[in-house]
Amino acid sequence: MKDEVARLLSCIFSLVSTIRLLIATTNPGKIREIRPLIADAPIDLITLAGWPEVAAPEETGRTFENNARAKARYYAQATGELTVAEDSGLEIDALGGLPGVESARFGGVGTSYPQKFDLIYDALRAKGAVVTPARFVCALALARGDEILFESRGTVEGQIAPEPKGTGGFGYDPIFFYPPYGQTLAEAGDRKAAVSHRGEAFRALAVWLASQGHRT
Repeated sequence: MKDEVARLLSCIFSLVSTIRLLIATTNPGKIREIRPLIADAPIDLITLAGWPEVAAPEETGRTFENNARAKARYYAQATGELTVAEDSGLEIDALGGLPGVESARFGGVGTSYPQKFDLIYDALRAKGAVVTPARFVCALALARGDEILFESRGTVEGQIAPEPKGTGGFGYDPIFFYPPYGQTLAEAGDRKAAVSHRGEAFRALAVWLASQGHRT
């Protein structure tokens, strides 16, 4: 079934002219992860490296969707480009959904991910939560100027690992255990893309862009 879907998308993409698209992030890990996800789509991907003078906006939204929309509009208007932005993070049930939209800023500016892991494990131990469900969430928004053209959301369900494991991926991947694989996403290698929250959201974007063709 997956092969049939891939062949269908390949046929669609072959009929569509290339779309210039700005990916609104300076996170090299995200850029590295996103490029292969849309490699087969008719997209000429550009990054914020072309606009070093554009300062990053404050992320004040209380949901991933609000932040994704705000960033997409901000960078689309600042650059004049068709722009996709995403906001993503880790939700831990035993911590009431934290770190959530504060995932990148959890623990304060300058806090490393190993330090963030320690803060999370300390909080879980304080609650006696040895094993807790958790999920990665990615909300994506595509904008031209002030108009939001498309949105998608991806999630992957798992749990917090007893300890960090793996050196692949980035961010919270070493502490996110994915039961179907029996390992953390940092240990999953290339298999991560097939199930990741970001993969789900960006594949939906690629299909939508292909369906729009020159109309975008």
